[in-house]
Amino acid sequence: MELNKWLPQELSQDIWNKKYRYENETLEEWFERVSAGNKELAETIKQKKFIFGGRILANRGLHKLGKKITYSNCYVLAPPEDNLESIFNCAAEMARTFSYGGGVGIDISNLAPKGAKINNAARETSGSVSFMDLFSLTTELIGQNGRRGAAMISISCDHPDLLDFIDVKNNPDKVTKANISIRIKDDFMQAVLNDEDYELSYARDTTGEEIVKVVKAREVLNLIAKSNWKMAEPGMLYWDRIKGWNLFSEDDSIEYAGVNPCAEEPLPAYGSCLLGSVNLSEFVNNPFTNEAKFNLEEFKQTVSIAVRALNEVLHEGLPLHPLKQQQECVNELRQIGLGCFGWHDALIKMGIKYGNQKSLDLANEIGEVLINAALQESARLADVYGVYPKYNKSAVMQSEFLQTNASKETLMLIEEKGLANSQILTVPPTGSIATMLGVSTALEPMYSISYTRKTESLHGEDKYYKVFTPIVKEFMDRFNLKDESQLPDYFNTTATISYIDRIKAQGAWQKYIDASISSTINVPESFTVEQVADLYIQAWKYGLKGVTLFRDNCFRTGILTTDKEEAAPELKRGEVIKAPEECIGKTYKIVTGCGNAYLTVSWDKDGNIIQTFTNKGSSGTCRSNQEAVSRLISHSLRGGISIESIIDQLKSVDICPSYASAKARGKNVSPGSSCPYAIARTLEKAMKDGKMLINHMEEAVATTEPEVEIEPDTKYKVHTVECPECGEPLAIEGGCVTCRNCSYSVCN
Repeated sequence: MELNKWLPQELSQDIWNKKYRYENETLEEWFERVSAGNKELAETIKQKKFIFGGRILANRGLHKLGKKITYSNCYVLAPPEDNLESIFNCAAEMARTFSYGGGVGIDISNLAPKGAKINNAARETSGSVSFMDLFSLTTELIGQNGRRGAAMISISCDHPDLLDFIDVKNNPDKVTKANISIRIKDDFMQAVLNDEDYELSYARDTTGEEIVKVVKAREVLNLIAKSNWKMAEPGMLYWDRIKGWNLFSEDDSIEYAGVNPCAEEPLPAYGSCLLGSVNLSEFVNNPFTNEAKFNLEEFKQTVSIAVRALNEVLHEGLPLHPLKQQQECVNELRQIGLGCFGWHDALIKMGIKYGNQKSLDLANEIGEVLINAALQESARLADVYGVYPKYNKSAVMQSEFLQTNASKETLMLIEEKGLANSQILTVPPTGSIATMLGVSTALEPMYSISYTRKTESLHGEDKYYKVFTPIVKEFMDRFNLKDESQLPDYFNTTATISYIDRIKAQGAWQKYIDASISSTINVPESFTVEQVADLYIQAWKYGLKGVTLFRDNCFRTGILTTDKEEAAPELKRGEVIKAPEECIGKTYKIVTGCGNAYLTVSWDKDGNIIQTFTNKGSSGTCRSNQEAVSRLISHSLRGGISIESIIDQLKSVDICPSYASAKARGKNVSPGSSCPYAIARTLEKAMKDGKMLINHMEEAVATTEPEVEIEPDTKYKVHTVECPECGEPLAIEGGCVTCRNCSYSVCN
């Protein structure tokens, strides 16, 4: 088979070449390597019905060439114990795992809270949160094929350091290389609903000390919501649902230690996730017609093939895990992670609107076939590999997950044979593989109908093109539509689907998934903190195991591409670039404690703040100090210091007495506690304004051509994060960040 026939789109071919092809192997050689000679599997991949996760696609078989690379995407390490040796040993295990290409999840709930007594020179501990930067730095230092590792740090909602944990991401310079999530317990959510107090407690065995704090549960939830509204973190892990909805929920010998970086895999200590996904869009017969129907029988057969394939890879890869403890855990539990993608494409082919009742009914119908086919195949494979060594028949048969989902035939088969795998289904982001095959990611709705691609001509001029999402282009070509406004209403996107419908959709699928679902709910910029809090409550009520959201144009948008800034040429110590001769500027009014001030902010051609200047008003303010602050801001920016760091320093200034006095008198001063703090808040607004000013263009005229040039002076709206490799818009979906222009992804 030729590559341009299997992957007609240029972007798809680029992804295959950049991420998954080994050296100069042909496509047929690649099919052979990835399938390890399994002809049935190779044919299934050729038909795009099933495909492994990126780690397997890129690395399977390379151990024969001496490569030290794992097939597993991610691991969860043993939570560090409350001593320095364990903490730094955990960092060392992270580093070794990263070096083999695996991501890492760790939980810090065992670490003593800030202020706890210790028997050394320090007298009291700096707290669990203080060690997060160690784990973040380890993630940054150990690269994976030119990119940093991936890490998730979690903490329990009843830990006394919870408030510090929630706040840590609000400092852009802290924990920059790890995601963070909170283990939310049911009693906490009940306390939120009842507006009750909630106890945070920690008992320290070494000193006998018990630390207890009492908080208002609803106020804590609002703090989490506020942080997520601003920084898109922390994520929420509904821990009782995670512990109670799986195959070994009744087995006291197996306990989850944390989740992987994208949170779709809760795992015991040293457990790993081995991924592959079924492409739901390939099972719709007679697409785009009234006779369209999902082929459940063909889907069932593919699920069986996929479970067998993942088990083959699992056993082949047992010696390839970075740590001995990981090899032992994987062998004892033999977890696989079979997922799905192309869900929204499948719905569109059937004329069903994402999120409506018909889509939920179909999810239930497919989900029931999915879990039973997977369980039955795992039972049959027990004849080949034996049951997983920690299999506890009584506990498995009593699990609520199994009893709710398994058919009589499935229960009889498991009763007779047991199971080869302790964990079977999950839904990873699938950003790269879905984009390569030209379908929607995971169980996510389509991110957008189209996006704008920028290219540079031979004469150095930027050209803009509208590129339609593949399923949209296929539909428009088929029905000869000239404008996207002619599309049926079931072509909805993340921007038009309510968060309640997104939660209902995820909840419908979660019923059949024994692991979890990686998913990001994208919400508009106008989404309020109160709505974020309600989203958390609804997600818990609908049985989700976890939820993350990304608010359009939130503050984190401005710092997600720090890798791009780090790649720029470094300035030598003392070196300062010259101020631009021409730049775009805007003046902001600041009402201070002793009068008005005016801050003029200037942006470069990319929308980055390059310099500032202040003027005092007709009354009050310390002109010299204001001018000094603005000059130092400009000098720092041109000396290579990040705007986020400058903002953080300005916010750290003590409260100004005149500011406090003015507030007490009821004066409507600018938000903050001092002039520097007010300047910091203004700079935060200016960061967003600069990007909008540079990038803001009206929506381009739609066309059925894959790339249609847009006039240079045409404007279109983009509230996007730029790709650190090509500068084009990133899509935040499926628990991951991907670029549809150059295939960059933080997840493989």
